[in-house]
Amino acid sequence: MFKWTAIRDHFRQMSRYIGLGTIIFLAGIIIGGINPAFRQFLDGQLEGLDQLVRGIENSTNPTLTMLLVIFFNNAIKAVLIMYFGALLGILPIVFLVVNGMVLGYMMQLNAEKYGAMQTVELMIKGILPHGWIEIPAIIIASAYGIRFGVIMLKLFGSGLFARSKAAANVKSLEYFLIRSVPVTVLLIVALAVAAVIESTVTGWILGK
Repeated sequence: MFKWTAIRDHFRQMSRYIGLGTIIFLAGIIIGGINPAFRQFLDGQLEGLDQLVRGIENSTNPTLTMLLVIFFNNAIKAVLIMYFGALLGILPIVFLVVNGMVLGYMMQLNAEKYGAMQTVELMIKGILPHGWIEIPAIIIASAYGIRFGVIMLKLFGSGLFARSKAAANVKSLEYFLIRSVPVTVLLIVALAVAAVIESTVTGWILGK
């Protein structure tokens, strides 16, 4: 189950879904950055993040608290969107769109306030150090959630309209669940590394 060759081969099989997840996330960034219709909703999302940050800053050990909050928040969400994707893949799609919109909206607000060049610099300093791990991990988790939803849709469809394909779809489900286990472990490890970087390196760079 945990052989690297098997994990690599399954990643290749999932390449279309990972690509789709990337496109959905990028679309969310564009929507959040240019569409004022979602401003009130996104302001609410940012306010929630601000409250979380203030709570961390007021803790006895802000660095450790930030590490734990970021890790558990991201790890729990990653597992949920992978396996709750069984609900026809809706949750991971919504998750990707909303997170992309928040990022796009933050970039747009910073560009209005500080200008495009300073916004790019802020994104490089504030997101890139940990984001190169965290964002792909979230996209991959969402891709697996979307794939889970497709499998379940085919399974329900075969049960209702094409029972001859039911056995093959059950095998696809079993194979997916087996292969998702090592991916889940890898994603949790990756998100733990990203949380360490975000709570230490990213904060240090922004402070500089």
